[in-house]
Amino acid sequence: MAFSTTGKVWMNGTLVDWPDATMHVGSHIIHYGSGVFEGARCYDTPKGSACFRLDDHMRRLVDSARIYRMEYRMDQAALTTAVLDTIKANGLAACYIRPLIYRGYEALSVNPLPCPVDALVMVWEWGAYLGADALENGVDVKVSTWTRSARNTFPAMAKSSANYANSGLIKMEAVLEGYAEAIALNREGNLSEGSGENLFLVRNDILYTPPLSASVLPGITRDSIIVLAAEMGFQVKEEDLPREMLYIADEVFFCGTAAEITPIRSVDKIKIGSGKRGPIAAALQRAFFDRINGVTPDRHKWLTYVDVPVAAR
Repeated sequence: MAFSTTGKVWMNGTLVDWPDATMHVGSHIIHYGSGVFEGARCYDTPKGSACFRLDDHMRRLVDSARIYRMEYRMDQAALTTAVLDTIKANGLAACYIRPLIYRGYEALSVNPLPCPVDALVMVWEWGAYLGADALENGVDVKVSTWTRSARNTFPAMAKSSANYANSGLIKMEAVLEGYAEAIALNREGNLSEGSGENLFLVRNDILYTPPLSASVLPGITRDSIIVLAAEMGFQVKEEDLPREMLYIADEVFFCGTAAEITPIRSVDKIKIGSGKRGPIAAALQRAFFDRINGVTPDRHKWLTYVDVPVAAR
């Protein structure tokens, strides 16, 4: 993934050139991780550029900021408009969307309250997160030696910059050991999530996913899969899952805005099912992308269309 340096970044109500989108080195977020963010996608669909579940992503951004006592001067609707304006200003038919609310430059101590609350929106082109063929062929993963945070230490329901220091440790360990990704356990030793993805397992045609109490982010794609699976007649259970469920599952897959729906073909070098994308993951992928591309009706109003110039598409 490489950034373009010719685009625009929205910062506190102003669109600025990409090289000029800077902050002071004394900003609180740099030293203490005091920021919350979102990751959403805009897809180039047959009916035009469409953001997937943008309202839900922006609601989670505002919720995360509230948990961390960072009240920004613009409300959710205005921040959503800022995202749409940034996409149009960059002329991208499809892109990844990164809004961030953070503590800026004023004072440096553990107490963040004296620092101003700032916001920005970045967008860029980003393809398959875990590899070009991952959606079809799956990925090899391991169980991480790093544990997700215990309850009442960090708020797992907030998508916080500080929380992702743990994600970085999980991801680096996996990559350095030759895996695409890792799965973390929680403090109780049950399954939690990947470094930046929620987790589903299939056993006897039943879908299982760790509950929010397992130190997982309430993923928008996770929720979409639960909705789609119910519409397709599958049973979904949210419950604590022991590590060994990974090894005896018929299918395992990640989901998330970046990963979309990515099958897992092995865990700790143990083949999952047939060692390739399973039928339920494939069916959910089809349902997911059919909803995005308008093949099936958008009955849940998940798509927000953006007026991107035709030339960009």
